[in-house]
Amino acid sequence: MSSKVILIVLGEPNSIFSEVLFKYFKSKNFSKNKNKIVLVGSKKLLIEQMKLLKYNYHINEIISIKEALNKKINLVNVNYKFKNAFSTINSSSNKYIESSFKKAIELIKQNKLTKLINGPVSKTHFLKKKFSGITEYMASKTNSKNPVMLIYNHKLAVTPLTTHIPIKNVSRHVKTDIIVKNITKLNTFYKSKLKKTPKFAILGLNPHCESTDKISEEKKEIIPAIQNLNRNKIKVSGPFPADTFFLNKNIKKFDVVMGMYHDQVLTPIKTLFKFEAINITIGLPFIKITPDHGPNQDMIGKNKSDPSSIFYALNFLNKIK
Repeated sequence: MSSKVILIVLGEPNSIFSEVLFKYFKSKNFSKNKNKIVLVGSKKLLIEQMKLLKYNYHINEIISIKEALNKKINLVNVNYKFKNAFSTINSSSNKYIESSFKKAIELIKQNKLTKLINGPVSKTHFLKKKFSGITEYMASKTNSKNPVMLIYNHKLAVTPLTTHIPIKNVSRHVKTDIIVKNITKLNTFYKSKLKKTPKFAILGLNPHCESTDKISEEKKEIIPAIQNLNRNKIKVSGPFPADTFFLNKNIKKFDVVMGMYHDQVLTPIKTLFKFEAINITIGLPFIKITPDHGPNQDMIGKNKSDPSSIFYALNFLNKIK
């Protein structure tokens, strides 16, 4: 059961996520998917969005995961009061998102599910500065410590040591033990789930990996971490200057690149692969994926959004156990 169900939390109502899902359901990929897909969210809202975007699908509303059918759009309903198909972000939508995640976690625990996709949420309104991102939110809700963000494409993946924190605070989080723990978790994930022994590259924090300080973060924290990991037979190289690393001749040598802060690695990976990348959270009791796009409110209702990331996410989960 656990490896044959993909749970999808619909997330922010005021979002393009329903649109990209509808495009997936229209494709041959959906009919070929070996997993049962179960949505968690408002049936009424989804139907209204479907009408607005001119799609027509049957929704198989279920109460138990055991009722889910292959090649059908199964849905566990979460009640939500709304004024229109794409309701504005407000306290009501926040309660709805919270209820949807709560229901999803219950279903995961009850049925030992291992695969979850969540639609985008507004970090400003939903997380309200309590959590730096959805990665940290889900870790808190599942009592998981120190989750790791992996932005994945089969050609290259990146991982930021720090996620959504101010740049002025990054240096205090660049620590040998954190680097070692994160790389070790990623190495285990690659070997157990992807059946691959990965090669890691680690970037420096300072421009050209140099600092005017007596001791740089590279010498004090990053190099000792690399030495520790190599002693433990994990293939790690670096530190590399970030400004020239993402040239083709460099990236083809590695599977995963660790940067010291969010935009140091997310900017190049999104430039390289656009929407053909997915955000995987490592370190939860299940695999959690967020498609690599936000609510994108400017595109709502236009039916012109690129669905590549949800295709990539579902195809990825279809290949692993």
